[in-house]
Amino acid sequence: MKYDRIDARILELVQRNNRLTSDVIADKVGLSATACQRRLKRLRSEGIIEADVSIISAKAVGRPIQMIVMVTLERERADIIDRFKRDIKSSPEIATGFYITGEADFLLYITAKSMEDYEQFTRKFFYQNTHIKSLKTMVVVDRVKATFGVPIEDPDEE
Repeated sequence: MKYDRIDARILELVQRNNRLTSDVIADKVGLSATACQRRLKRLRSEGIIEADVSIISAKAVGRPIQMIVMVTLERERADIIDRFKRDIKSSPEIATGFYITGEADFLLYITAKSMEDYEQFTRKFFYQNTHIKSLKTMVVVDRVKATFGVPIEDPDEE
């Protein structure tokens, strides 16, 4: 997956605001709107842009309880890991999940309506899974930053 200086500028713009029109982006990077649309299409088809999403306030939609959960599995077997990944992807309560190294196997960001709601989820999702060795839950006090933005390197400066 290669990109050039203009692509890098487009990526910077759309990761800050994915609602910008092709006309606006094109104007900012010095292209025609059509050329900008072609580049955006290519960036998406090559998987450089993985998704166009909006960041929603969990509190505003009735899910004010937020947790970070570290999960350790009983064994490091490919089938167990793959199944747990599928379970994460199919669970709407889990907003974000990472397969990690270190003291745990997975790091999850979970939202809930209430602590009782989270307890019900815990019983259903974690306690019924016999492959989970341990979990550690940390309650989020304040979401300071919410983004999946990454620094975009200018390929000409490498």
